Amino acid sequence: MSTILVVPTFNERATVERVVSGALAADPRMQVLVVDDGSPDGTGELVEALARKERRVAVLHRDGKQGLGSAYRTGFAWGLERGADVLCEMDADLSHDPADLPRLLAALDEGADVAIGSRYVPGGRVEGWPRRRLWLSTGANRYVRAATGLPVRDATAGFRAYRRAVVEAIDLDTVKSEGYAFQIEMTLRAWRAGFTVVEVPITFRERTEGASKISRAIILEALWRVAAWGWQNRVAQPLRRLGNRRPVDPERR
Repeated sequence: MSTILVVPTFNERATVERVVSGALAADPRMQVLVVDDGSPDGTGELVEALARKERRVAVLHRDGKQGLGSAYRTGFAWGLERGADVLCEMDADLSHDPADLPRLLAALDEGADVAIGSRYVPGGRVEGWPRRRLWLSTGANRYVRAATGLPVRDATAGFRAYRRAVVEAIDLDTVKSEGYAFQIEMTLRAWRAGFTVVEVPITFRERTEGASKISRAIILEALWRVAAWGWQNRVAQPLRRLGNRRPVDPERR
C-alpha cells in the first residue's frame, strides 16, 4: 500500500530530522510530508534540504500558525491527490517512536480501518509526564467516552493510520476542529460511519526538546466540541427519530 505520513511542525528543528529518518527506515512504503507553519527556527528549511536528498520526503510551507487540524486536513488532502492508500500521522517531537509505524500498518493489513497508537490500553504507557498531566489526559478521554459513547480509550492520540476510504468518507472539508479536538472528531466520525477502529499499545515519551503546543484554548475547544457531539449523539438524534415516526391511525389499531 502507498503510505504517506503527515507530520505537522512549528519550531521542531531539534527533532524533525530524526522523526523523518526514523519513519523512512521503518517501512519502505513510507513517504513523509512535513507541513510546516512558518517555523522561525528554520524547521521548514531543514526539511527542504532533506527533501532535496530523499525523494520520499516533501514539505509544505504555510504562513504562520494555522492549527493542528488545519495542518492535517492540508496534508491528508495532499496525500489523497497523490493516490495514497494509507494516511498516517504523528508528532514531530519524538513522543511517538517511528519504529512503531509498522505495527499500525500491520493492524490495517489485518482488517482495521483506523489504527490508533494508544497509551491507555493494556501494554501502552506514558513516560516522563507529571501526574497532573497524566490525570488531565486520561480524564479527557474518560469524558469523551462518557459524552459520546465512543469505545476508544485514547481518542486524543496523535499517532495513527487511516485507510484512504475512511478519510474520503469523513469529508475533510466538513471537519472544523483544530487542536486535539481534531483527533477526537476524526475518530468519532470514523466510528459512527461504521469503520473498524483498533488501538495498538505504544509507549508515549514526553518531549525532551522544544516546547509543548497545548494551550488553554485547545483544551476549551475540545471540551465544548465533545459536549456538542455528545448532545447530538445522545439527545438530538433520538429526538429527531422520535419526531419522524409516522402517527398511528387509531382506527387501524
